[in-house]
Amino acid sequence: MLKKTPHIEVCEEGKIAKIVLMPGDPLRAEYIAKTYLKDVECFNKVRGMYGFTGTYNGKKISVMGSGMGMPSIGIYAYELFKFYGVEKIIRIGSAGAYDPNLKLFDIVVVKEAYSESTFAYTQAKETKDVIASSAALTKDILDLAQKLKIATHYERIHSSDVFYREGDSIVNHMYQDKKCVCVEMESFALFHIANVLKKEAACILTISDSLVTHQETSSDERQTAFNQMIKLALEIVNK
Repeated sequence: MLKKTPHIEVCEEGKIAKIVLMPGDPLRAEYIAKTYLKDVECFNKVRGMYGFTGTYNGKKISVMGSGMGMPSIGIYAYELFKFYGVEKIIRIGSAGAYDPNLKLFDIVVVKEAYSESTFAYTQAKETKDVIASSAALTKDILDLAQKLKIATHYERIHSSDVFYREGDSIVNHMYQDKKCVCVEMESFALFHIANVLKKEAACILTISDSLVTHQETSSDERQTAFNQMIKLALEIVNK
């Protein structure tokens, strides 16, 4: 049986795994597939949003880009969950630190995402501004991190609609008042879509820059150097 949605190519039944890792950058998805997976097949190239399926330790797993921002990940997560039989999506991405104690390349396992966005309300009249990751999937990730001796922070994060923000800095407000340790642009929407469709979603982030110290990584480092985060996400197939 063939399936097709507006944003994912015609795809044979079973060509996408039940577990999908979802970096924002489609080139990072390609890097992960070609570096870590065996027997890799590309299942999507629409709009350059690459998706691949392969095996890791003999078990089937897919990796696909989400693009930037909540509308983009909202589309891909919805289609994967609703039409392609995906049960779990783990976002793996970069984040900017609000917490002065977070260092470059520190790993944050997301407990919950706060957002000012109207995404959840517009999509399903959801009024919450804090949405948690899926408890069981996130616990599996934390247990794996402990087993693999990968240090992690388990915290609330901020999902923003805006990358370039005019006016005064909101770092102190988000860190002190909203208890968010870092910022990215996708998790709130992913968690919401998973809740709506009764699926599982989690997020692992690597700190790529600091809005406090103003240290930052290069685009090349963000594409290829987040190996611990990638390893942690891939190991979920062994649970």
